[in-house]
Amino acid sequence: MTVLISGAGIAGLTLGLTLQELGIPFHIFESTKTLKPMGVGINLQPNAVRELFDLGLEAPLSAIGVRTRQLGFYSKRGHTIWEEPRGQAAGYHWPQFSVHRGALQMMLYHALLERAGPSVITTGARAVGYVHEEQGVALRLEDGSTHLGRLLIGANGIHSAIRAQMYPEEGAPIWNGRTLWRATTRAPVFHGGAAMAMIGHDHLRLVAYPISQPDADGQATINWIAEKQIHQTAAQAGANWSRAAEANDILPDFASWTFDWLDVPALIRGAEVIYDYPMVDRDPLPTWQDGAVSLMGDAAHPTYPVGSNGASQAIVDARIIGAQMLRHGITSTALSAYEAEVRPTTTAVAQANRAGGGPDGILQQVEDLCGGEFTDINTVIPHEDLANHAAKYKSIAGFSIEALNARPKTLPPGARIG
Repeated sequence: MTVLISGAGIAGLTLGLTLQELGIPFHIFESTKTLKPMGVGINLQPNAVRELFDLGLEAPLSAIGVRTRQLGFYSKRGHTIWEEPRGQAAGYHWPQFSVHRGALQMMLYHALLERAGPSVITTGARAVGYVHEEQGVALRLEDGSTHLGRLLIGANGIHSAIRAQMYPEEGAPIWNGRTLWRATTRAPVFHGGAAMAMIGHDHLRLVAYPISQPDADGQATINWIAEKQIHQTAAQAGANWSRAAEANDILPDFASWTFDWLDVPALIRGAEVIYDYPMVDRDPLPTWQDGAVSLMGDAAHPTYPVGSNGASQAIVDARIIGAQMLRHGITSTALSAYEAEVRPTTTAVAQANRAGGGPDGILQQVEDLCGGEFTDINTVIPHEDLANHAAKYKSIAGFSIEALNARPKTLPPGARIG
């Protein structure tokens, strides 16, 4: 019997590709009528890139993304706090990629259509809930129809109706008082290209990185996220989800952020469209499973976008679900095993991000100690402490170089069920 998947985002599409690889019947129900390349830039960590390569997607991913070579943290004065290599430059066997989220989703979508055919996806099919049946579970859609399957996976994001049925008292996502402005701009690359920069501190920061290769003039599409702690009610924050903003709304706060390697005001002014929405997450759940139903991706473990975890973990979720089905069959036991393997890690990541223990937590430490002004960072925080902070988060999030490189493939090549 078919595995039902609610949501054709990065999580649901990767799960579909994984189940197709294993020979497991599945069907994806997507709320939008037509899939389009929505969103802005995201990062894929080597643990997720490994899984996409194992799915045979190295060439199409390389065609749409940038192999990130460096991550740097900088004070609001533009001074270097910490720089480290990323991906293969750091010693991983796989690269890190910076890529447009919509381009990644469409790449996965077209790969799935090519491999499994268009009949495996129904669009314009919004999930509203589910009903347990003797033979499995029935997915309920907004149009009143139901669809029976052996298992149901909720891959339909932070506003998941599947999660809402499991936890009807949970309410809206939790806002932390910060607003994000996200956009892309054609601008010069910095630090040699393929570099990510996190600048500022807890109350005002900017993240920037290229998501395209530089042209002959050294310009690329730069993804950027400006973030500010603001005084606003939660109701106002919710109303502003994906609201278009004006550059003049943002520029005053970043007017002095002109460095010899990055002109932040020019980056903001050069954006065609800027999107404004609150930084939110949800409390970690005690379980993602209700019998034959489970959650994955942002439906299961939404977290602040500070450690490049969201899309990466969604991809890893899909592969682990497949591995547990290979081990336990298309059963609720497989869902329990998946949760037991993944939920402790995602809970720790969410808590670390909330507590300022994410990789960007070092920015506020520097701001508190010296206001971002220094000549030698070692006089502010010793190099050893900076290195330990970076290594600790990698360990929490499952990004340890040695551990990942030594880990066997999640799914053996050629593995099939039945």
